[in-house]
Amino acid sequence: MNEVPAKNILIVEDDDIMLKVVERILKREGYGVEIARDGKEALQKVQDNKYALIITDLMMPYANGFEIISKVNGNAEKRTPVIILSSLGNEDSIMEGFKMGADDFLRKPVMVGELVIRVKRLIDQNK
Repeated sequence: MNEVPAKNILIVEDDDIMLKVVERILKREGYGVEIARDGKEALQKVQDNKYALIITDLMMPYANGFEIISKVNGNAEKRTPVIILSSLGNEDSIMEGFKMGADDFLRKPVMVGELVIRVKRLIDQNK
């Protein structure tokens, strides 16, 4: 398994505009960023690498965010923090994500300051 720098974040998002916005914000804050444009690509990256944090959409092609959360935290020695980033606002989806191991939820469109604070908090907690 390849080691990834402690501040490396995986963004899983099928909306190119949202992906670029989040990527730009995180890079500006000094984080290393890898991207996956669908669930299948994300599952491969998670299998091959370790991340300080994963930010994932819920509704995507091939594998959804719930599957990613389950895979990431299902059998890991050390949990990887996960933030759900979704336009889905229904409480059932959010609660399901938390039950599966998500650590936080951000609604799209994301507010820059809120994203930065939540990312820093989760990464600092898991050092």
